[in-house]
Amino acid sequence: MIIKKEINIFKSLLKSAIMKKFIVTYHMPDELLWAESNAEDREKGMEEWMAWAEKCGDKLIDFGTPLMGGQKLSQDGSSQESKRQVCGYSILQAENMDEAKALLQEHPHLGWNGACEIEVHESIPPPGM
Repeated sequence: MIIKKEINIFKSLLKSAIMKKFIVTYHMPDELLWAESNAEDREKGMEEWMAWAEKCGDKLIDFGTPLMGGQKLSQDGSSQESKRQVCGYSILQAENMDEAKALLQEHPHLGWNGACEIEVHESIPPPGM
């Protein structure tokens, strides 16, 4: 029994080592982010997100959180409000970009409003690491 458990742990670690990570960023105009909604709409929205997370299973390695107040930093030490309108993130694990994009098909963020967008980026190891 112990050997079977160790084999399963090894398989899980091997799968994680082979799979690539993808950073997903969610974008929407500020006026939509601050638009008023009622508790029922918010609850329905979260149910849709949780259904998406369940569909992803163990390929969703970080559900993420909402983001706000982004700042663009400059080399001279100055900063200003970000214009990218990033409102959240998630981290997926997939074999390749096509699989990551397939996991994002019918994502509730895309169905919420035509101005909402998702970007997905492959995370690569830094040179020399």
